[in-house]
Amino acid sequence: MSIRTLTILVVLMVVLGTTTAWAQEDEKGSRDHPLATRMPGFYISSYVVEEFAAFTPTVVGGNEVTWEGKKYSISYSLKEGSPQVSMLQIVRNYEAALKAADATILGGDERRVAAELRKGGAMTGVYVEAFNEGRDYSLMIVESQPMRQEVVVDAAAMGKDITATGKTIIYGIYFDTGSAVIKPESEPSLVEMVKLLKNRPTLKVYVVGHTDNVGSLELNLKLSADRADAVVKALVGRGIAASRLKAAGVASYCPIGSNASEQGRAQNRRVELVEQ
Repeated sequence: MSIRTLTILVVLMVVLGTTTAWAQEDEKGSRDHPLATRMPGFYISSYVVEEFAAFTPTVVGGNEVTWEGKKYSISYSLKEGSPQVSMLQIVRNYEAALKAADATILGGDERRVAAELRKGGAMTGVYVEAFNEGRDYSLMIVESQPMRQEVVVDAAAMGKDITATGKTIIYGIYFDTGSAVIKPESEPSLVEMVKLLKNRPTLKVYVVGHTDNVGSLELNLKLSADRADAVVKALVGRGIAASRLKAAGVASYCPIGSNASEQGRAQNRRVELVEQ
């Protein structure tokens, strides 16, 4: 072997070794989800966060579910030189951690597990699946939440609804869970509600708050009434006469979707303007 050939091989070995070491660092901008740390000796090889997406986990031995919300897709790979673990070892570690957090295990087998964690009216879905004899695994976490309504129904559409059905549904009024404080991102919907009421000066409405069925009925009755009252105060503060508005809260008495699913519960959390 010539000196030149040997030099080229040495350079290639250095480059390949550097590339391998670099590739075994966490993907830039990635991080572990606060709910679940990684297995020792693994690095994040892929990291994707979607603000609103759906995911259907493989639930072995259980009923099929679909989660919707903020979705974290995190892939982990074993670092070179780290002790090998089995797929079952990965699954059992996460299963034990989920049970310790009071999550409900939906189903699984020797290479995967699906679970749901419910707390404070919110649901987080967790799915772990191992590959390549335990050298790689993926972690999917979906923080279920209603999709942010980007398109606001305008005053003209609200008026048509009231003429046709006596009411209009407003989804663009936002509150934190358990709160009756209107969030700033509700402003576009409030602007259109004010336009409607100013364009139809004789219109009087009930402002009706609705909730899903998470939590006690008594608390939801108060919460829905408080939210309706907050909307009334916001409209009055924007120049609408208080005599034209009356707040009411009906909690989960009038659902328009199934409270058995997150999508249905999201539909049920709403404000309506009902013609008096």
